[in-house]
Amino acid sequence: MAFEENRILFGHDPETRLLAVEQLNAATVEVFRRGEDGALQRREEPLRPFLWVAEPIDLPGVTYERLKGGEALPFLAGCSDWDAFSSARNAFKAAGIVHFTPGEPALQYLLRSGKTLFKQLPAVRRLQIWISPAGGVGDGTLQPVRAVQLADSDGWSATLENENERALLEAVTAAIQERDPDVIEGHYLFRDILHRLAARARRVRLKLAWGRDGSPLRSRSSRLQIAEKAFAYPKFVAYGRHFVDTFVLAQFWDVSARELEGFSLEEVAEHFHLGGTPVAQTAALSTMLGGSHFIQAQFFPYNFQDVVLRGNATKINTLFLREYLRQGHSIPVPPETRAFEGGYTDIFITGVLRDVWHCDVASLYPSVMLRFDCFPAGDKLGIFRELLGDLRQFRLEAKAALRSAADPAEAHHLQALQAAFKILINSFYGYLGFAQGHFADFDAASRVTQTGRELLRAMVEWLRQEGAKVIEIDTDGIYFTPPGGATPEALQAGLAAVLPEGIEVDFDASYAAMFSYKAKNYALLTHEGDVILRGGALRSRGMERYLRLFLAGMLRHVLEGEPEKVEALRLEFEACIRNREWPIGHLMKCDSLQEAPAQYSRKIEAGARNRSAAYELALQSGLPYQAGDQVRYYITGTKAKVAAYENARLVSDWDAAARDENIEYYATKLKDLAKRFAGSWEPKS
Repeated sequence: MAFEENRILFGHDPETRLLAVEQLNAATVEVFRRGEDGALQRREEPLRPFLWVAEPIDLPGVTYERLKGGEALPFLAGCSDWDAFSSARNAFKAAGIVHFTPGEPALQYLLRSGKTLFKQLPAVRRLQIWISPAGGVGDGTLQPVRAVQLADSDGWSATLENENERALLEAVTAAIQERDPDVIEGHYLFRDILHRLAARARRVRLKLAWGRDGSPLRSRSSRLQIAEKAFAYPKFVAYGRHFVDTFVLAQFWDVSARELEGFSLEEVAEHFHLGGTPVAQTAALSTMLGGSHFIQAQFFPYNFQDVVLRGNATKINTLFLREYLRQGHSIPVPPETRAFEGGYTDIFITGVLRDVWHCDVASLYPSVMLRFDCFPAGDKLGIFRELLGDLRQFRLEAKAALRSAADPAEAHHLQALQAAFKILINSFYGYLGFAQGHFADFDAASRVTQTGRELLRAMVEWLRQEGAKVIEIDTDGIYFTPPGGATPEALQAGLAAVLPEGIEVDFDASYAAMFSYKAKNYALLTHEGDVILRGGALRSRGMERYLRLFLAGMLRHVLEGEPEKVEALRLEFEACIRNREWPIGHLMKCDSLQEAPAQYSRKIEAGARNRSAAYELALQSGLPYQAGDQVRYYITGTKAKVAAYENARLVSDWDAAARDENIEYYATKLKDLAKRFAGSWEPKS
């Protein structure tokens, strides 16, 4: 089956090579397309805005369609133009009538038309931008821009320099209009590059006419949630183009990987071994981390920029809305939120164990949902079941094609395709518990986790009966030491016999040794000699780098059966501290602000929280720090025990010629870390 023939996933309108959709006026959108000859095509189409409503009221410019089914929102209110739509939305709100509407014109157009971007488009025209000086938080309003690096996907590059800032900004705008990119990429693009360019343009009374219609760059305040982190940022838009911030892509990637030391371009490029200029590194990062988002733009009714910034559950919700809209079916309102028990995690043995195997249920939650019919009760059209089944099959087909792909471009496309399918598959369970999802179902979500727990308990019981020692369970997988003489094939066959049909077990890895510390926190030694750390207690970025390095070295010694070397390693690290041999990057902390400094100040005044070094430094700096910004600092003084917030200094103020880091403070933290793990190597049940 050709993937794009699935109209629930790819949209029911098959038009290809669309680039962007923009609101042109109250009644019209402009659609951008790349022709087969590479030329940019533009056309106008009617907007036809709409709302789902519980009951109709007589409003100018609004007509109603009675939808099938008996859900809570049984009417579709069609509006003559955006002005009528805005008035209608206000009227429904004032009358207390339950209603729902996607707010953005492009989203409304794409939902109603069934079109999506980028179908059968091999690539888009990309342009990367980097400005000098790099600067820090808030510097965009203070420091003039003297140089701008640009490059694009056609191989063109230029460094624009001019002491006349207005002339430089005009030259940048002219280059963007001439190169005419579909996507503009940068690292810290929103919060630094565009913010600074816009601020400097305002100072010289210049409009940055970056839009494809010659309109100026626009922005509004927004927030982005990535896992536990919240970011305040200015969301910039340019008519007919998309912005992609590789800082955001790196954040999304690290949610699961948890491998990045920091998120500056230098740190991310170093992690991925990327050389070249900043614009070359940005281009490589976008290619590496943005492929699945490019594919997702072919699924979801959003402009590409919003595909990158929206959460997975929000995007999945639009797939349901689009198909219900196409079939003329009423939709429910989001269900009332309730708590339910999560996945099964447990630990049975701590300490160091040898010859450790790992098995897991392949795609546990998706498999449970499909095998045990754990689907949303409100999904009368069965979209959830159909999509989940198709996506799982599509991923298998994409992976099979990837294994036989000889052409690098085809392989890259298939890798991005299967990654996009994987992201969606794994997000379907999360959608069941998504408070804003119209088809969310907390009872179904609870059944999924309950069934998952029961399956894992059955696996544990069988493994124990066979003589295995179960070490730990982590949501969908089990670590254990095998019984004597066992083979993965025999254990896999035995587990398959006790599990329901459709629930498949994978024996995906074995390890020379494992240090089991506490639930979801462990270290693994591969047969090739690599050490893998899992869990915040063993790999937290809240630790200074020297502590993370010591912990990794200590665990390697222990896993390799040489715990007697740990004390020598500690003394080696302490000597480096006392002799001031390390760069400040080893000793600094890098804290992300979870709230605005002003909000922190209000809580301090109210006695609602303790003081924090990062926030105190942010306030003292005079720079406009926001939620999500990182503060890098180190501790000064001479005593081991000091109040960090009273003795912290920004790393930018550190002087290598007059080092003032607190030796006793850092040496004591090293000793305390070693003491915390002392005696934890012996296996204990």
